[in-house]
Amino acid sequence: MNAIEFILAGMLAAATPFLLAALGELVAERAGVLNLGVEGLMAFGAVLAFIIVYQGGGHLLGFVVAGLGSAVLSLLFALVTLGFRANQVAAGLAIGILGQGLSALFGKTYESLTVRGLPKLALPGLSELPIVGGLFVQDIVVWISLAATLALWAIFAYTKLGLIVRAVGENPKAAHAIGYSVISVRVLAIAFGGAMAGFAGAYASVVYTPLWADGMIAGRGWIAIALVVFGTWLTGRIFLGACLFGAVSLMGLAAQATGLDVPSQLLSSLPYLVTIIVLGIISADRRLLKLNGVASLGEPFER
Repeated sequence: MNAIEFILAGMLAAATPFLLAALGELVAERAGVLNLGVEGLMAFGAVLAFIIVYQGGGHLLGFVVAGLGSAVLSLLFALVTLGFRANQVAAGLAIGILGQGLSALFGKTYESLTVRGLPKLALPGLSELPIVGGLFVQDIVVWISLAATLALWAIFAYTKLGLIVRAVGENPKAAHAIGYSVISVRVLAIAFGGAMAGFAGAYASVVYTPLWADGMIAGRGWIAIALVVFGTWLTGRIFLGACLFGAVSLMGLAAQATGLDVPSQLLSSLPYLVTIIVLGIISADRRLLKLNGVASLGEPFER
């Protein structure tokens, strides 16, 4: 397997934690809520899933517990920001720190332990194609995340539910005036975002790299938040961005495997360098941000 085949084969799996967390953050931001605690929510979900799987509960139960646990933690963020109208940036950072602290506490006795991952599922015929065949050999969570991306795109594009979420984010006062509960919609959007962050963390700890190490999320939550801006709040672009960052995260391993004399520190920093560069390019286009941005993002709602 050459470097290109290696990157293509692992790109979707590497992109899945980014994608799941970014889809959850997309829903929250579409509803007008900026949650910067994604990193901590992912870490909390990761440790819960690992503990469940290590104790013999199975991957399905691990994902369920991770999603529920991170959703509950995100509801604390909802209480502070929607109930007490606290600053969303400060509250999100606090929840992120709390989630990371809880993951370090709960995972202390499981440090460096491993669990069994999930088997790969190949699409007949497509998986045998030269060069790109590895794209079609993935675990079931990758396929579910792709289906979730399509479902979320369809919801925002064609359903009343998607229209309500977008209305609450764009003009909450108008949405309230026509009878929609802005607070309820935002609470549900925050809980959904928290659950997706928990799923993303669970995938990272029990499937992608099935071991526990403190700090293993390693900035993926921050990249997921950046992906929403990178994708200009559009599902398809977020998916492409997740694939880009997934491929970039594998370039270091591919470069080392080919014998390139490049410092490992530089290779490991590639995803973060790309994040800074891409955000700089996107932010320079004010017209694009204004066209697809959320008008009331981060602003508290008052009846």
